[in-house]
Amino acid sequence: MRGEDLRYKKRSDFRLKCGAAYYTMLRYGLWLSGKYKFAETTGKERLPELQTSHKTPLLRKLKDVDMRYQYNKIRNLELAVQRLDKILLPPGRTLSYWKCIGKPTYRKGYLDGIVLHAGMVGHGCGGGLCQLSNLIYWMTLHTPLEVTERHRHGYDVFPDSNRTQPFGSGATCYYPYGDLMIYNPTNRPFQLCLWVGDEYLEGEWRSLEPPEHTYRIVEKDHEMRSEWWGGFSSHNRLYKQVLTPDGRLVSETLAAENHAMMMYSPFLPEKAEAEV
Repeated sequence: MRGEDLRYKKRSDFRLKCGAAYYTMLRYGLWLSGKYKFAETTGKERLPELQTSHKTPLLRKLKDVDMRYQYNKIRNLELAVQRLDKILLPPGRTLSYWKCIGKPTYRKGYLDGIVLHAGMVGHGCGGGLCQLSNLIYWMTLHTPLEVTERHRHGYDVFPDSNRTQPFGSGATCYYPYGDLMIYNPTNRPFQLCLWVGDEYLEGEWRSLEPPEHTYRIVEKDHEMRSEWWGGFSSHNRLYKQVLTPDGRLVSETLAAENHAMMMYSPFLPEKAEAEV
């Protein structure tokens, strides 16, 4: 895999503001350009056939982080889920995560939640919504839907011993240009169903017919490097395997290539956890 300098590049406040304004303008222009036909309709009932499902815990024990921000995150997730639950993705249309949710603001009821920036755990309005984009991305990899825009996390925050999914299997989000976009290339509609339970954020992709294939995500070329400039990095590739119901391999395609700074050993104590 190619090498790259993963160190955080310090920018002036002026440059950061100008860059954010520029890319925000481009994103709004893209949404209005007519280049994509976006998913906009929400179904009243769930479509009958489950395609895939997943859930992730709402609360984690985080080192030196006020639990208030985690409870705030749950409120943020509830507000975002209201905008996405039961949305229909017809054939030929694209689902835009941020176009559906809109900008998280205090006025809309969003609270300060946990955010990760430049390798530091902090807080900001709408923090914690990456948990929702991570969930949607992982589920989408287990369907025939196509991810047309996804942004990888810049930091590898969990040791391998604590993982339930491969490193790099999530999708970070930052409004509005750090989007997650999903295209439906099939001839049938899909529906995204989401809810915030007592302990888990849960989701499903549903459709009108049972799934034709099963899907498996395989990690390859996983490597940890000691960088010449100091620090350690993690790298891998994720492949999406399509299988017949009886387990025969139909195809294998590259789903994602990941490169990230490691935040654990030596950057975090061995038993510490962090959350994106």
